[in-house]
Amino acid sequence: MPKSVIKEILDTARWSPSWGNTQPWFLHVLTGQTLKKFKEMNLNQTLTGAPISPDVPMLEKWPDAMKARYGQLGKVVLSAQGIARDDKAGREKYYANMISVFDAPCLILACISRDNLVEYQMLDIGLIAQSICLIAHDKGLGTCLLAAAARFPAKIRKIAAIPDNQKIVVGISLGYPDPASPLNTFERERAGLDEFVRWMD
Repeated sequence: MPKSVIKEILDTARWSPSWGNTQPWFLHVLTGQTLKKFKEMNLNQTLTGAPISPDVPMLEKWPDAMKARYGQLGKVVLSAQGIARDDKAGREKYYANMISVFDAPCLILACISRDNLVEYQMLDIGLIAQSICLIAHDKGLGTCLLAAAARFPAKIRKIAAIPDNQKIVVGISLGYPDPASPLNTFERERAGLDEFVRWMD
């Protein structure tokens, strides 16, 4: 993937809104040999059962409605690929593909300052991450936000030279989508407005 294309995406995304225009984000772009080392590390750590230790805590106990949606998505994603519930090899192959950032030629690691509160920085990271995804889509590229790319920060820092004063929040894989892939064509669902919107006249 040409560096110029990635640069164009990021140059537009930098105009994303942030609290008081603080722009609290740091983006580390991994390609080539650095990305190859990341993929190997991430897969090896996962397959050997290494304990995850993300810089930003990930939800472990979901409210019932969210847990149900998460579980349903997992079923739909596997079913769309023809992977049966009892197909352990098929499930492991899909999981390894996801851990390896779907073989994308670029991974952007979005980080925030360790010296500031997480909460509003996380909102701002979400804004620039979505901007990156939408701008990339407009250019015919595909993206995927991956918490699985941020689970082993100590190892990542050794590979990508990310400073200790930055927390690694999420990875954004960037590449050329296969329009025929079941992962790009399965039906998505969203909750109806009545489930999360209250009107007060």
